[in-house]
Amino acid sequence: MNRWCLKTAPLVLVLSQLACTQAPPAAPDTRAADEKAIKDVEAAWLKDIQAKDVEKSISHYTDDASFLLPEMPIQTGKDAVRATYKALMADPNLAVDFSSTKIEVAKSGDFGYTQGVYTMTTTDAKTKKPVTEKGKYLTFFKKQADGSWQAVEDMLNADAPATPVK
Repeated sequence: MNRWCLKTAPLVLVLSQLACTQAPPAAPDTRAADEKAIKDVEAAWLKDIQAKDVEKSISHYTDDASFLLPEMPIQTGKDAVRATYKALMADPNLAVDFSSTKIEVAKSGDFGYTQGVYTMTTTDAKTKKPVTEKGKYLTFFKKQADGSWQAVEDMLNADAPATPVK
């Protein structure tokens, strides 16, 4: 064999192996199932809020989540979110309803978000009478190692100032 063959034979062998190697199969697209899972999380979350169960309500957040409410500083971390929920749920007039109008999951399957509308009745701090706020929300979810979904960013945005309950 000449030198050229001895030098190029290993390269030819490697290239031929690479050409014959199949690409790994693409990961299955689980977005539809993930969207349903997030919808189910939101349904359970709403029930927990309506039951005024602070611990179950905050269990839907990651430990480092942020909760953004109108006219309040950002609440970051479970302790801050817990304190906010405790204050809200101590209100005897608290009534909450929300529903998503859009749910999307990233192609990677790691993140998803919901966009929706809410109605929240609370006690006005000045008048001490019930008022109702209507608005929209945006919640970003992160898929956890166990496959569950938890909120990492949760933001409410009022459409207008709260109005007295009639």
